[in-house]
Amino acid sequence: MSVYILVVDDEPDVEALFRQQFRRDLRAGRFLMEFAQSAPAALQRATDFREPSLILILSDINMPGMSGLEMLPEVRARRPDVPVIMITAYGDADTRKKAIERGAEGLLTKPIDFAMLRQEIDTRLGQAA
Repeated sequence: MSVYILVVDDEPDVEALFRQQFRRDLRAGRFLMEFAQSAPAALQRATDFREPSLILILSDINMPGMSGLEMLPEVRARRPDVPVIMITAYGDADTRKKAIERGAEGLLTKPIDFAMLRQEIDTRLGQAA
């Protein structure tokens, strides 16, 4: 079974950054990464995946149109089985509270601590096995 991680961010360089950080995992086939550059595109992708192959959604908060915080209740309603971790440049207490209240499992601040994110992904892979 192939497992997927969906990364949602409107910045085009994010895909290259994530592919670089996880290149060994991706080459080894430990998981696949899908990318969406908007919340509506992410909602569509999350709905398209067959259960239980989608194991984690990582979403930026600040995006044009629908923000990550606005997307969060929608994605939780459509895919309550998939944990969502929000990513933001502003890791203040109010942002964290809003994200958790709307269903996020956690909040990562930019610049992303990829070692910590790798541990989170390893945990999700273990749960999916």
